[in-house]
Amino acid sequence: MLSKDIEKAKSIIMNYDGPPIKIMEVCGTHTHEIFKLGIRNILPNNINLISGPGCPVCVTPTEFIDEAIYLALEKNITICTFGDLIRVPGTSSSLGDARSKGANIQMVYSPLDSVEYAINHPEQQVVFLSVGFETTTPASCIAVRNAKNIELKNFSILGANKTMYQAYLALKDAADAYIYPGHVCTMTGMSELYKLRDEENVSGAVTGFSASEILSSLAYIISETQKNKPFVANLYPRVVTEEGLIKAKTLVENTMESCDSIWRGLGIIEKSGMKLKKEYIDYDARAKYDIPKIVGKPNKGCKCGEVLRGDIKPFECPLFSKGCTPEHPIGACMVSNEGACSAYYKYGENLWKKN
Repeated sequence: MLSKDIEKAKSIIMNYDGPPIKIMEVCGTHTHEIFKLGIRNILPNNINLISGPGCPVCVTPTEFIDEAIYLALEKNITICTFGDLIRVPGTSSSLGDARSKGANIQMVYSPLDSVEYAINHPEQQVVFLSVGFETTTPASCIAVRNAKNIELKNFSILGANKTMYQAYLALKDAADAYIYPGHVCTMTGMSELYKLRDEENVSGAVTGFSASEILSSLAYIISETQKNKPFVANLYPRVVTEEGLIKAKTLVENTMESCDSIWRGLGIIEKSGMKLKKEYIDYDARAKYDIPKIVGKPNKGCKCGEVLRGDIKPFECPLFSKGCTPEHPIGACMVSNEGACSAYYKYGENLWKKN
């Protein structure tokens, strides 16, 4: 984007004097980048940026952590997981707490690392915590299919994979338009967003993560909102295509199927989750270990749910910066590197220290 185009976008944003516009940045990376780039500092008072679901860790429900702890402590199963999940609180403890009690919790960088760990430790039963949106689900599918192909008996996944389309619908009244997550749209393509526009009157713009791309999307949304009709645009065409990643989508469709899913703060959203198909049921940890139904109980003072819905700003939670900090998180939004609370804590002192 040329410097003159950046200045034009900034001018549109800074000089807007129309009715209030509420814009939700769905992706936590956008939330962090908007803070780091100082973009909030140029927004007029009638442009309200709110944070949405953020990342898979943020919306993973308490009961999922409880299930993982149950497997680790009650079934003596090795848990392989991404680093952020280790600190996310369950009902009464975290996976980090479970590790301090003797549980074998292994941090990995991909689902395939978990398969490799299971191969190298045949005496252990290994479960990978499969948490992610459309971008990371294919890797879990590859891990499961590889495990089945070599008849690996000591590996399975505990699934909490989610898709964004139904979440967009659930949150559509929270904002006038979305800044759609560029990496998710890289996987899905544009068809779902056209459907949201044409059938549900949901507006938004797909964008990348640089200053010019974010500024361009904000200027576009501000300009289009004034026309009073739904809109969508791909402002990240160097990465996002119309059709998305067809091979990856086919892989997921052949390995998993949709199911109802619990989202932290949003409750059960129908057909927004992904679970393994019957032919891969031997690699579904819930079925393999007959996990009992667990009802999680999040901390009553934590307002992560309200933050994820865009109902409140993070600093409006009574625990923010007091009991809940990145060093001692109480809620998932403060744990995750893409969480809204961690973004406000790290970069938004001018907002929360005066409140």
